[in-house]
Parts: sequence; structure tokens; C-alpha cells
Amino acid sequence: MNTAATDWVRMLRPATPARARLTCFPPGGGSASFYRGLAQHIGADVEVTAVQYPGRQDRLDDQAITDLVLLADRIAADIARTPGSARVLFGHSMGATVAYETARRLAAAGQPVRALIVSGRPAPEFVETARVHEGSDDALIDDLERLANDPAPVRLLRTEPGLADLVLPAVRADYQAIETYRHRPGPLLSCPVVALVSTQDPTTTVTQAEQWRAVSDGAFGLRTFDGGHFYLDDQHAAVAQEITRHVR
Repeated sequence: MNTAATDWVRMLRPATPARARLTCFPPGGGSASFYRGLAQHIGADVEVTAVQYPGRQDRLDDQAITDLVLLADRIAADIARTPGSARVLFGHSMGATVAYETARRLAAAGQPVRALIVSGRPAPEFVETARVHEGSDDALIDDLERLANDPAPVRLLRTEPGLADLVLPAVRADYQAIETYRHRPGPLLSCPVVALVSTQDPTTTVTQAEQWRAVSDGAFGLRTFDGGHFYLDDQHAAVAQEITRHVR
């Protein structure tokens, strides 16, 4: 069931034959390549792909989307063109909410996912009160530094204006998408949901992660990891092991 690359999906690690298909959703400001390291640790019988949002990397010339619901609409329509009954969605930070909204749309289209795995993000009912996307570039970079494991690369955005011009428009669009998102009531998912959260994440508490159980009438699981918001950067093998267990 190998998947060819599409407008929205990039192949990170094929599997032949593939027991399951894992589609990863990047965090705000991120791209499909964010998951390359993680993909190498996922079980060899699992095909790993990642969504490529517009406005970055090989989609730099595509207009970034500032509406998270519209973003999920476009992604779901693209993914639905490659039917499969063994698809699992995984998203970190903003990607968790986009993955959830995509799972809802796939279910409505008669293609429910096998499981939804979310990381580093409060449940969809959470309302983001910050308006970082309306602030200055410096304020945007400040928040990126706050979340980064290593803020040094982020600081380059202050000293390299050419780099900032390439990176910040997509980052700002993603911040707007998540800060203006409001959950719309609808049918519950029927798949298992697994929430991953780190112990020192300034964006998500364990209690908030536990509230993901409300989005589905399927089984729910919770796993905590040490570290900050981007804990998975330093724990690819452990996170991949947890994801692989649920994918299978």
C-alpha cells in the first residue's frame, strides 16, 4: 500500500509490504522534514509520510493558509484520494489539532483512521488567548525561542533578515491558524486516541492532555516524557517506539 508523494504529502520512509501507514503533521512553523529523524526509528513495516503545509520548503511559493479548519479540509481531500484502512495520524503541537480535524473529515468521508496520536497540544476545546500572530517579528521570534530546545538557531532570525523573510511568513500564518481556531461540535471519532505530553512543556499540562479522551468513543491512552515542548527531538527512539506500538 505504498503511497506516492502528492501535493500535500511527502514520503519519508517507504515500507514494502507495509503493515500500516503513518502520516505525520508538523508543528507550527514546521515542515515535512521535521519528522525525518523520527521516521528512521518507526517500525520497518510501517510506511511513514508527512504533510507539507504551503509556504515552506518545496512549497515556498504556495500561499500559506491561516485558517486551521480550511487547512484540514485541503489535507483530508488530498489524503482521501489514496484510500486505506490502516492509516494512523500523528501530530505534534499545532499538528495535533490539524491531525484531529483531518481525522474527523476522513471519518465523514467513510475512511476512518486506525488511530490518532497527538503530542504537545491541549485538547481541541482549548481556546488560545494569545495573539502572537498580530505582534512584531521580534515578539514572534521571542515565542519561538521560548519553545525551542536550543534557542541559538532561532536567534539567527534576528541577525539574518533574508532568512527571516523566508521563514517568518509561514510561522506567522501557523500562529494565526492555531490562535484563531475554535472547535466545532460534531460526531465523535471512533478510533483509539493516544496523547503524548512532556513534563516541562509550557504549552500543555498533563491534565490538558488527558482531555483528549473526550474526542472519541474509542480507547484512550496517555504517555508522558521528560523534556520541554520539543521533547521528541531528543528522544526519537523512545517516541517512535511508542508510536509504532499503537500503529501496529
